[in-house]
Amino acid sequence: MEIPLLTDIVIIFGLSIGILFICHRLRVPTIVGFLLAGILAGPYGLGLVKAVHEVEILAEIGVVLLLFTIGIEFSLQRLLQIKKSVLTGGSIQVLLTFFVAFVIARQLGQPVGNSIFIGFLISLSSTAIVLKLLQERGEVDSPHGRTALGILIFQDIIIVPMILVTPLLAGATGNAGESVLVLIAKGIGIIGLVIVSTKWIVPRVLYQIARTRSQELFLLSIIVICLAVAWATSSAGLSLALGAFLAGLIISESEYSHQALGNILPFRDVFTPFFFVSIGMLLDVGFLFRQPGSIALIALSVLVLKSIIACFATVLLGFPFRTSILVGLALSQVGEFSFILSKTGVEHGLLAGNIHQMFLAFSILSMAATPFIIALAPPLADTILRLPVPKRLVLGIYPISETKVVDRKDHVIIIGFGVNGRNVARAARFAGIPYAIIEMNPATVRSEQAKGEPIYYGDATQETVLQKANIKNARIVVVAINDPTATRRITEVVRRISPKVHLIVRTRYLQEMKPLYELGASEVIPEEFETSIEIFTRVLTKYLIPRDEIERLLAEVRADGYEMFRSISKASASLSDLKLQLHDVDMSTFRIAQGSPLIGKTLAQIELRRRYSVSVVAIRRDSQILSNPGADTVLHSNDVLFVLGSSQKISEAINTFSSSNKGDERS
Repeated sequence: MEIPLLTDIVIIFGLSIGILFICHRLRVPTIVGFLLAGILAGPYGLGLVKAVHEVEILAEIGVVLLLFTIGIEFSLQRLLQIKKSVLTGGSIQVLLTFFVAFVIARQLGQPVGNSIFIGFLISLSSTAIVLKLLQERGEVDSPHGRTALGILIFQDIIIVPMILVTPLLAGATGNAGESVLVLIAKGIGIIGLVIVSTKWIVPRVLYQIARTRSQELFLLSIIVICLAVAWATSSAGLSLALGAFLAGLIISESEYSHQALGNILPFRDVFTPFFFVSIGMLLDVGFLFRQPGSIALIALSVLVLKSIIACFATVLLGFPFRTSILVGLALSQVGEFSFILSKTGVEHGLLAGNIHQMFLAFSILSMAATPFIIALAPPLADTILRLPVPKRLVLGIYPISETKVVDRKDHVIIIGFGVNGRNVARAARFAGIPYAIIEMNPATVRSEQAKGEPIYYGDATQETVLQKANIKNARIVVVAINDPTATRRITEVVRRISPKVHLIVRTRYLQEMKPLYELGASEVIPEEFETSIEIFTRVLTKYLIPRDEIERLLAEVRADGYEMFRSISKASASLSDLKLQLHDVDMSTFRIAQGSPLIGKTLAQIELRRRYSVSVVAIRRDSQILSNPGADTVLHSNDVLFVLGSSQKISEAINTFSSSNKGDERS
């Protein structure tokens, strides 16, 4: 027996494979490939797909799974951190875009109701496309990624009252007031359900299910939670996608989030392409070819208009101009929920045939252009910032006092105050090392300044901000942000301003190390590599391998690994950077603890140089530094020895004394 839907699925996937292969060879984003597959397979293309409605249902499942995985990877705590972007940024962006689109539609002769509806359609952006691209680029946690996500969440919520108002625009009244009150009550109930589920219900249920050790039961439970919350929000008049996002947030707060994410990802990767294919299937190719100029002009106008408004909304949030530009460009397209809303408009006569096709054409073009726009956004932002832009706009209009020049020397500059930045600051504070923090999130700056942290607001890609942190007198700069593009830009600017400063850069993946070294980084710490070290350390610990052997292996792996990483940039290394040129040379410190057998002995007696090829270059005794100590120097309790040698030899020397010298201190 022939199953039409199965035939259509085979056609869609087969056509997608061919187009995606070509796109991969041409370095065209996969989203564009899926849109092209939909255009070709749809009823206005080659007409290969017959079960269009069923494909649209599969597309909705794809959007649900996509938003569900995003919710799992997010968390309620992080959502609360961007509440200002959701409420303030989202409302400004939607209201301004709606108003401008409404005015333009009125000027073109559209009735008031139709103009309002067009404003609704244009004000929404694509949550699915933007978040997918930001995830692929590793920028969801960057300032512009979090801000864009906040605005998109607001758009997903505001779609509900838009759908309720649409019948009123067409002249249908009914019980609108009663419907709104019922909707509000249902919304409050769902929020309460989410809170209760997050804290009490879901963790306990998943614990009991996990105890069975049944993969099938666990997978089915995760899927039921996702679909049940999505169904509940849909029944309340909210969107399926918003419910899926909330379901992901519920699971993200449990200890089973990683397992749940791993189980769902294959399903997401299968169903998500249906969404982009279904959008491509809506486009009438004949209509597109009949009016290519008009459609392209409208699409370009929409992209520019929405970019400017979203950029302006981000500026009002207090972010630097570069971040605002990136957010504006990311939200420049028309969103998938606009298509859902447009169906309601067509049913009520708010979108005539040609106008509807015009809307579909320029909306799909804007979606297809989004991957290229987001890829070109960082260099475009840098180009705009080279123009004579007001300094207040470049650095952000956040109402804080003017940042004074940091009056420190030999200090550490920490760029970014996330988890990594906080730990570096904590270590510096513990060791009594002066430091200054540069952070782009105005809310974080305000709260941390109130706690007494030496934190300053600004965009570290700007030379002015780095100069105010007194970078020329700094000893070390640590870049600990989540934006790969901004990290490269900061690395280049720091090295240009201060060729002597030791620049340590954090990155996520190994492939990002080479360009950072070429730009002048002194050390690049890849989280991917450090995570692997932490994993095997815990494995060996569970097998009760002695700690000194684990420490020795750690030193060897790090020495070999980072030597290999640095070798990729030997041609670009600075001759003045001794550490990069002498890969085998390292400096460490360890403390002579009370009761240590080394107390009272001279450097000649402990024979560090002869036995381990390690030299003591300095000793810190109380508040004094004894430089280049002689062989007859006697060691005292609490002396801190600065030793120079290879990483492996230093590790051997320290481990030799560690059994009786428990207070080792290393740097």
